[in-house]
Amino acid sequence: MNARNPATSVSRRVALALLATVVLGSRAGAALAEAAPVSVFPIPGSRTALPATQIVFRGLPAGEIGTVRVTGSLTGVHTGQIEADSDGQGGSFLPTEQFKPKETVTVTTDLNVLGGNNGTFQFTIAVPARPLSPASLPVARAGRHGVQHFHSRPDLLPASITVTKNTAPAGLGDIFLAPQFGPVQDGPMVLDRHGNLVWFDPTPIASNILTTDFRVQQLGDQPVLTWWQGYTNHGSGRGEGVVYTDQYLPLAVVKAGDGLQMDLHEFLITPQGDAYFIAVSPVWWPGVSRPVLDSVVQEVDIRTGLVLFEWHALDHISFEESYFGPPKSLGRVLDPFHVNSVSLDSDGNLIISARDTSAIYKIDHSTGAIIWRLGGKDSSFKMGPGTITAMQHDAIVQPDGTLTMFDDGAGPPRVHRQSRAIDVALDTTEMTATLVRQYAHNPPLLADFEGSAEALPGGDMFVGWGQQPYFSEFNSAGKLDFDAHFTAPTSSYRAYRLLWSAQPLTLPAVAAIPTRRKTTTVYASWNGATDVYSWRVLAGSTPSTLAPVSIAPRHGFETTIRIPGRPRYVAVQPLGKAGQVLAISQTVTVR
Repeated sequence: MNARNPATSVSRRVALALLATVVLGSRAGAALAEAAPVSVFPIPGSRTALPATQIVFRGLPAGEIGTVRVTGSLTGVHTGQIEADSDGQGGSFLPTEQFKPKETVTVTTDLNVLGGNNGTFQFTIAVPARPLSPASLPVARAGRHGVQHFHSRPDLLPASITVTKNTAPAGLGDIFLAPQFGPVQDGPMVLDRHGNLVWFDPTPIASNILTTDFRVQQLGDQPVLTWWQGYTNHGSGRGEGVVYTDQYLPLAVVKAGDGLQMDLHEFLITPQGDAYFIAVSPVWWPGVSRPVLDSVVQEVDIRTGLVLFEWHALDHISFEESYFGPPKSLGRVLDPFHVNSVSLDSDGNLIISARDTSAIYKIDHSTGAIIWRLGGKDSSFKMGPGTITAMQHDAIVQPDGTLTMFDDGAGPPRVHRQSRAIDVALDTTEMTATLVRQYAHNPPLLADFEGSAEALPGGDMFVGWGQQPYFSEFNSAGKLDFDAHFTAPTSSYRAYRLLWSAQPLTLPAVAAIPTRRKTTTVYASWNGATDVYSWRVLAGSTPSTLAPVSIAPRHGFETTIRIPGRPRYVAVQPLGKAGQVLAISQTVTVR
């Protein structure tokens, strides 16, 4: 009998081990393929993740994520913990230490990762540039009557409103604006259907704090007021989302994740209690000699602050698509995309608008892949007459499947003669875009930036003209039936008409001034109250002997009421529709 060759025996054992590994690996791969797909963010292959990124897993309960091994090519193995999303459909691995720029991060799991390889995926950490520094806000000249003044609330100095046409039907809601260039104060502003002030939360123009995207949204089962607040520079922002109750009390502050700060362009709350917004990420990019402003779309769990979705324009849109890419753009930074709106399609995928590519993109919510492009240099659709836009904003898919947006038409450069709101029908079978209707102001307005188009129930369209100080409403036939503007040349990023009902917890305000005719003029207001129908004046010689002396219907934000005589003390009561007392002011001394 021949002696066994040790080398042959070792080679045979190695071969058998390799065969077993292949077989077991094939079985594991098959098991992964059969498992439910899991979306991960950063997206596999991303080159734009930031050092403070978390690693997001969506599509299964956090308890089923299992073992996650995270290794940086420069920083080695990372420890961390998994925190669950509030909806039970995912969680995030939160590294104990941040990653380093330029390193490749490898994540190994036992999950069926979309875009991964047997549960493993990689992404690269970008090189962050310095964040944009806060810039001073321009200040509009007040001119004559450009600022409102109130005796009962001398601390409120909002921009004045001029209404030039108002034949819109009653009941369509209040108007939501946020003046951004003063003249004295900025901040969220509610107007009634006649253009009278309902609520104003002032910030001094000198503070350089900007407010944008002020509106009513639904958070859970309650209506809330939401807006973005922060600083701005280069047309972008660094701030946070603010949520108030219908009593004007702070409810939540929403912040961006992964080391970013929320941009001014979008703050959208979903029925599930999550928030979509944009963030600007300045990074150093190969081949570019100045910082590139990467547009990032995030979805954040409002309850936990965890990131649920993240998409970076630099990973998906080329510089060649931009009308402001090298070498045409000027300035100390390169802003090739400038994403300015995020909305959801009926299938749960995202619709985003990129100003500097003059294009709308549909994004796969699971993988981040671009499903189609509308407009721009590489449109997936054949663009029908009147559908080509320039520097557009506020792209929203409507229930009937059409897409509405505000077409600025200018930037600069000036591409169209005037700005407009448009409604476009998309045929995703034949891949054609057809103009359904356009809404243009007369006389023409041309906005260099900002703007909004809100489709109202019944077919009306409410348009905010961005840089221009106007906000208008068109009926279902396309006829202008409401038109107003800030009296001073300030502006609002967007404008909305929305239903709102509120009663603040603050007290009504009152001031009383004696006249030369031995009467007293009383001024009554209640900042934020929507259900006041009339005011009752109480007067007397002492604070404890006040009695009713007059009732007057509410008129605008501050109601003026003249009462006989010169009482020593005065107070007011706002009354509801049925005459019920809603509150009572403090008692003031007649001056």
